[in-house]
Amino acid sequence: MGLPQFLDIEFAATATGYLPTAMAWSLADGRMKTVVVTPEDDWLPDDPDDHELDLTYLQEQGAPALDVVQELSEDLGDTTVFVDGLDPDESLLEWLFESLGRPLPFEVTTVDRLIHGVDSGELEDWRRELMVTHGLEPQLPESGVYALLLLARDAGLIQGMEAGEL
Repeated sequence: MGLPQFLDIEFAATATGYLPTAMAWSLADGRMKTVVVTPEDDWLPDDPDDHELDLTYLQEQGAPALDVVQELSEDLGDTTVFVDGLDPDESLLEWLFESLGRPLPFEVTTVDRLIHGVDSGELEDWRRELMVTHGLEPQLPESGVYALLLLARDAGLIQGMEAGEL
């Protein structure tokens, strides 16, 4: 059996809602993937003043949304993926897949469903402490995923790893 899998999405607000701009997820072997998402043209508001997106960066550095959805499906399909529960990760994933006419092939739930005996406020404090201790940048999705992996390790859910091994 593999390790618990985690996902974090960074997003930008627009006049019509939120758009995923970058995401990271962990694989069953503990490796991590990260990607910048190039928005589809029909996702963008007509008025450029209705969003704070750096479209040049997203178009130059990003992967097409369909490619991201296919990779997520291959890597995470038929599993439960855990998110921190602080951001609208679940709704962003559902929206991303639906906007491309694809079903979401994995279950998404919050990390408090994985780590028992600790309420969500304590988990968030613990996660925040891990981010500070390890010098992680909170706005980077890979930092969010790494912090969740550390939480799982420290909670004893990643067997065979000592505190310094992740």
